[in-house]
Amino acid sequence: MYGNFAFWVSIAIAIVVILVIFKTAVVVPQQSAFVVESLGKYSRTLRAGFHILIPFIERVAYRHGLKELALDIPEQVCITNDNVQVGVDGVLYLQVLDPERASYGISDYVFAISQLAQTTLRSEIGKIALDRTFEERAMINASVVAELDKASDPWGVKVLRYEIKNINPPHDVLRAMEKQMRAEREKRAVILTSEGERDAKINEAEGEKQRVIKESEAAKQQQINEAEGEAEAILAVATATSKGLYRVAQSLVVEGGDAAMQLRVAEAYITQFGNLAKEGNTLVVPSNLTDLSSMIALATTIAKKEPPGTV
Repeated sequence: MYGNFAFWVSIAIAIVVILVIFKTAVVVPQQSAFVVESLGKYSRTLRAGFHILIPFIERVAYRHGLKELALDIPEQVCITNDNVQVGVDGVLYLQVLDPERASYGISDYVFAISQLAQTTLRSEIGKIALDRTFEERAMINASVVAELDKASDPWGVKVLRYEIKNINPPHDVLRAMEKQMRAEREKRAVILTSEGERDAKINEAEGEKQRVIKESEAAKQQQINEAEGEAEAILAVATATSKGLYRVAQSLVVEGGDAAMQLRVAEAYITQFGNLAKEGNTLVVPSNLTDLSSMIALATTIAKKEPPGTV
């Protein structure tokens, strides 16, 4: 009888131990943290792994994920600096860095950060005009992140980034913006066309200018070449004339050279006089016929004195 009682007591104790171990053994997943309270007060933070709690004294009060959390911020109506209502929504990325402060710093940090993101976004949108909201998204995102990160620091939560998803102006504003954009495109097209025509005219004028310059340079070079050719021709004639005169001068000092010279002059005189008579009907007679007769006589005398083969 006593043996059976001891057996059942052992079984009961084993069951209680198993239940206690089952209730007090905790396995914390990766990228998670459990906040443990001891008799209602903060005791410790359990990281990833297997842990045993003190039975009936410690308990897991809060469970936090340490991974980056994407929080959708619903669309809200914001008023820009130029009094235009726009609908803006976004997405917020945050991460728990201190599980203890995230547990005891605020009751619900997700709800608090979501509400704070909406109010901060309305404030930032109200500082700028509608046109700039589309151009300065990066600035708005950075301003929202800076304000949220400052506010959430006591909660042990880090706001990593905020991204605006959509900016939805009213339909009448959209139509006005489309008309403005169309007018801007047409204006740019007209400007580009005029600039193209201007550049074409400038290029054409520049080409004409270069053509005129080339032609003037060619004419200049041609004149230089012609002048140089004429100069060389004059120089050649002068050189030949000087050589001829030099030879004539040399022949004059030779015996009989003076007589040969006189004969050559007389022949040339008679030849030119004969050519004048052939060219026209009018005969030009020298004023002094004795010069002509004396010239003929001189040529005849010299020819008689010249030995054969001299001239």
